[in-house]
Amino acid sequence: MSEPRANKDRGPGGPTSPAPGSRWADLDRPPLDPRALRRALLVPGGLWTRLDVTERTGSTNADLAAAAARGEAAAGTVLIAEEQTRGRGRLGRSWSAPARSGLFFSVLLDPERAGVPARRLGWLPLLAGVAVATSLARTAGVDTSLKWPNDLLVEVDGAERKFGGILAERVAQADGAVVLGIGLNVSLRAAELPVPQAGSLLLAGARTTDRDPLLRAVLRALAEWYGRWTSVAGDPDTSGLHAAYAAGCATLGRRVRAELPGGGELRGEAQALDGDGCLVIATAEGTRHEVAAADVIHLRAT
Repeated sequence: MSEPRANKDRGPGGPTSPAPGSRWADLDRPPLDPRALRRALLVPGGLWTRLDVTERTGSTNADLAAAAARGEAAAGTVLIAEEQTRGRGRLGRSWSAPARSGLFFSVLLDPERAGVPARRLGWLPLLAGVAVATSLARTAGVDTSLKWPNDLLVEVDGAERKFGGILAERVAQADGAVVLGIGLNVSLRAAELPVPQAGSLLLAGARTTDRDPLLRAVLRALAEWYGRWTSVAGDPDTSGLHAAYAAGCATLGRRVRAELPGGGELRGEAQALDGDGCLVIATAEGTRHEVAAADVIHLRAT
């Protein structure tokens, strides 16, 4: 990584400001240090085996999935982008933000090879949500809640705001490995939000927006939870994942509208998660439905 130039750049009035477009142009958003991250996270016996930082890309999920399909990325690979221009959320939604204003990264995992049966893979994005929420509570001092299945929420000015999302995708050409993408708005200011209903750690009053310790904390928590989960064949109860997710989930106990894939919707109370991570919704007619995938909207109490 290139460093800021030293005293030779001083002019009559003091240090020269970084050139426009430089990675150091916004001093509130310094670049990540790949070498320091590798020293901290690529440890013997650890989950993470390779870590790369790219300046700008369309989608880290797409890049990592393509590398895995070509046999150029193995389980444990981490790919981070300083700027992501075509990040993807659920239902094809886009995810973009100013350079170095957030954490945009993907990891390659192989839970089935680690002994997790396919029916339990729905817990993987939920596991990632728990890892993010618990690590940010410790590192940033921000209370983060989880919206099923893969949104991350903070409170800004008394309102619930989405500041992050998770996307898990199978890579068929890589024997079913999974690319898990995580995007978090860290230092976005109000004027930079993609929609007024969005949020960021900065706007939620985080005690730090230094992305380096935040990223380290998230990846360490993700490795810890993943190891706990895979060591018991993905059992959500024995691993403690079911209880941890339920404790931090803002969806449970709420009235919701679930927009189902392919059309249709369900309205009712989100009552529980079943053993496969599906959301159990009880309708006003008294029927219970297990929903494996949906776009869930929290409804106001009437």
